[in-house]
Amino acid sequence: MNTSKKTPKQQWKKITRREFMGRSVTAAAGFMIIPRHVLGGKGHKAPSDTLNIANVGVGGQGSWDTRKVSSENIVAMCDVDDMQIANFLKSDRNEPQHIEMYNKANKYRDFRIMLEKEKNIDAITVTTPDHTHAVIAMMAIKMGKHVFVQKPLTHTIKEARMLAKAAKKANVVTQMGNQGHAGEGGRLINEWIWDGAIGDVSEAHAFTNRPIWPQGIEAPKEIPSVPSSLDWNLWLGPAPFRPYHPAYAPFSWRGWWDFGTGALGDMGAHILDHPFWALKLGYPTSVQASSTRFTKDSYPVAEIVTYEFPARGKMPPVKLTWYDGGLMPPRPPELEQGRKIGDDGGGVLFIG
Repeated sequence: MNTSKKTPKQQWKKITRREFMGRSVTAAAGFMIIPRHVLGGKGHKAPSDTLNIANVGVGGQGSWDTRKVSSENIVAMCDVDDMQIANFLKSDRNEPQHIEMYNKANKYRDFRIMLEKEKNIDAITVTTPDHTHAVIAMMAIKMGKHVFVQKPLTHTIKEARMLAKAAKKANVVTQMGNQGHAGEGGRLINEWIWDGAIGDVSEAHAFTNRPIWPQGIEAPKEIPSVPSSLDWNLWLGPAPFRPYHPAYAPFSWRGWWDFGTGALGDMGAHILDHPFWALKLGYPTSVQASSTRFTKDSYPVAEIVTYEFPARGKMPPVKLTWYDGGLMPPRPPELEQGRKIGDDGGGVLFIG
């Protein structure tokens, strides 16, 4: 009788990437560490190891997200603005070996039509204005597609909870695009704090130079023509109707209540991630906010938000303060003359 057993390495060799995606769902927690042989060995992949990807939103950050999955088989691209797809296809940032695949991918304006027609899609990326994240991701999840969604995950807390529930029920792999979480810098900060390099941390300050788009303003009254390349109704999606204006699309939607999440939602997903991660924060016991002028249409120009968190195990209570719109935390007297707090875009100051 043969009593030999296959080693874990031998077992891995028999698992295709699609099988890995299916088996890893219950253990997936944001990042997957996959042995090289699962991804196809030296410089090539078997067809069964290649995922069929559809990209929803290919302008701006969407162009980067599309390129980041170009090692897979991109079968479809979707954008409500034809000009965004055209600009992506002619970009000099595209690597020559991927250009043919980009050109061959089927092009769509309406993600619903794309998902209905493209039966072979394994996963999608969603890089669109915040207010459309949930509706796109939800349809894909219910169809059994794996989903990558740019930060912030959704426009509202309720939408995030609904997506989490749906993803669990559908048993699919999901990930939010919070690139800083995957960087070495964040992990180093965690190690320093967890090793007690600055002692107990009971205070932290997070800040950003955003908004770099208009906020604290009224909705424009003039009604210009909609660009011929843009389907404005599809761009609005679930948001209440309002006439097109370049103050909303393609970039400045971030500052409007109906479409974006303001500076806090836009950059807090990145910057606040680090104190939450390093200090193992959960729910706050209190939140206090103050801001400059805001309107019924748009977020304030600047704000300060203070969160109080209880002790966590051996970690003491923490006061975490957020600043945006050019507001900054007090400069620590210990900081060397001429040295900046963070960089031009923002940062986190941990007080030990």
